Amino acid sequence: MRTNNELLRAEHPVDPHMRDQILEHLRSIERTHDVRVLFACESGSRGWGFASPDSDYDVRFVYVHRLSWYLSVHPGRDVIELPISGDLDINGWDLRKALGLIQQSNPTLVEWLRSPIQYLAHEDTCARLEALAAGHFSATKGWHHYLSMARKNYRGYLKGDEVRFKKYLYVLRPLMAARWIASNAGIPPMRFATLAQQVLSPVTDADLIKDINALLEVKMRSSEAASSPPWRGLNAFIDQELGAAVQAPERDPETSSVEELDAFLMAAVLDFEACQKHEKPRTTMD
Repeated sequence: MRTNNELLRAEHPVDPHMRDQILEHLRSIERTHDVRVLFACESGSRGWGFASPDSDYDVRFVYVHRLSWYLSVHPGRDVIELPISGDLDINGWDLRKALGLIQQSNPTLVEWLRSPIQYLAHEDTCARLEALAAGHFSATKGWHHYLSMARKNYRGYLKGDEVRFKKYLYVLRPLMAARWIASNAGIPPMRFATLAQQVLSPVTDADLIKDINALLEVKMRSSEAASSPPWRGLNAFIDQELGAAVQAPERDPETSSVEELDAFLMAAVLDFEACQKHEKPRTTMD
């Protein structure tokens, strides 16, 4: 749905019954693995704002173990994955792994933290994690990450006689993110409409915006496998944008200290230990 203040369509449909299922799976994970889920979000097309009627629910979460798990000589597995079942794809990362990726300025985790669909969240924890991610964000690494993603997806998906609608968005979104970073705007938002309407001009990019809205409309009412011949205007924009992206921004994070990440990990683990008998209330969020 598009409001008067938005140039581009965006929808984030979450069926209430599916939300209940997701929360039950997360609580089961906590019981089964003796962990605390710190936050859980939607990471796929629903979070980006252009889900198809048959899109999966791509649930991603970060969790913390008990103190004893971190004191083992042999590190344990730092990922929890549930078998894909129907429309549900649920997996998560241990907090130590997540913090290591924050130190490396990994864009994936930053996107999770900024997802417009949050299923479960310790709000103070999420705010601190997002602040840590912002403090360790490297514009150079982020720009290269998104540009490389756009180039790879363009070569892999948009060169045939038939193109799946969603694959265009898998190129357009990282291109917009790279442009966002190059304009010194910091970490790009996850939501595609927010991202694109900030880097596109309603005057000079009017035709492109019209094409993108047409793409979004057909994508959001078609199956994930739906396709069409290539869109000439979109291909022209992608070619131009990739050709112009030759110089990475040279802005690295002001701090790369690991001490604050260590302190956060310790605080989260000790808090979980202290709350073993009396869990703090969690907040479920849209």
